[in-house]
Amino acid sequence: MAEYTIKMADERGHVLEQTENAASEAEVRDRFAQQGYFVYSIKTKGLLSTDIGLPQRRKIRQDQFVIFNQQFVTLIHAGLPIIQSLELLIKRQRNPFFRSVLQNVRDRVRGGELLSEAFEAQQVFPKVYTTTLLAGEKSGNLEEVLSRYIAFQRLAVSFRKKLISSLVYPALLVVVLIVMMTFLITFVVPQFANLYNALGANLPAMTAFMLAIGVNTRQYAPYGLAVLAVVGFFLWRWMKSDSGATHVDRFKLKVPLLGDIWLKYQVAVFSRMLSTLLSGGLPLVPSLETAGESMQSKLMANGIESSTRGVREGQGLARSLEQTEVFPQMSVEMIEVGESTGALPAMLNSVAEFYQEDVENALATAMALIEPVILIVMGVVVAFVLISLYLPIFSLGASIH
Repeated sequence: MAEYTIKMADERGHVLEQTENAASEAEVRDRFAQQGYFVYSIKTKGLLSTDIGLPQRRKIRQDQFVIFNQQFVTLIHAGLPIIQSLELLIKRQRNPFFRSVLQNVRDRVRGGELLSEAFEAQQVFPKVYTTTLLAGEKSGNLEEVLSRYIAFQRLAVSFRKKLISSLVYPALLVVVLIVMMTFLITFVVPQFANLYNALGANLPAMTAFMLAIGVNTRQYAPYGLAVLAVVGFFLWRWMKSDSGATHVDRFKLKVPLLGDIWLKYQVAVFSRMLSTLLSGGLPLVPSLETAGESMQSKLMANGIESSTRGVREGQGLARSLEQTEVFPQMSVEMIEVGESTGALPAMLNSVAEFYQEDVENALATAMALIEPVILIVMGVVVAFVLISLYLPIFSLGASIH
């Protein structure tokens, strides 16, 4: 999808200039021609995404999107038509990219498209959102369905912020360690190498080893960085493939402490998302398909896809999830109880709350263990470097006495 600048005139001859995003120039021209505008020119402003697998350049922040939906629901609840509600929100929107996307949505709805189709055509909104809109349109209860989605997003944003805040301090320690080691090896160690070369002293093996690392690192650092950049690029492309993403997920799950936390986090997100879709009136199979497409974990997404096929063939949800061998047994048993009692959405919410609390507690415990380990590693590494550098000086001092 690309962003276009359109110059056009209305029936009264007033010249207008507007930015729109669309799949092609012809789509933009047809869209405004149907609305009665005379299009003078269309110029490509920039690509929203590319066809070579590069990440999207412009995104809508999650908290910004939640605020938009809160305002949208409020306007709908007040009795305003959808197009008028969108126009009011477009005027209040400060983000130029988001404003152009909403203008596109408004024009598509005005042209006869469903609201869900108009949002889906932008290719910047999550699949779960457009599916939720579709469920609300089919059930005729868009306001209630959007309210459930907003509640889901609030919990997701809050949960993610807690996770990020828990990881800030360990990440800061790792960055400090890397910066400190880079400074010692590339600047301090070569200075000691020059000193000992001038003295012509016999060096202990530990000191000679450290000096060799410092000198070679300083000399070959540009080549090493270039190799790392190339390897990193191909590794990133491999991780974007289905096979690579699956292997990375398997590796994540095998990491002590953190692997279990990652799995429980994905189960909590899946359960909350599926509960939201089912509560909105969407059937189970489409809800599973949407939830699977929205998962970050490729391994989890593949498991949900396999489970969807089982449900479509007549299996129960709990049984099909158990066969994937991805979901924890506790979650499967809770879902089975929800199925048997006819309260699946409520039980899925309980699963999400259970695993969310479990993740928060496990993460707090893991960070309590990881932080001292990082500090110990920092101390040991710095002590080794300093001892190896100053050991010959101590030896020289002892020989003088």
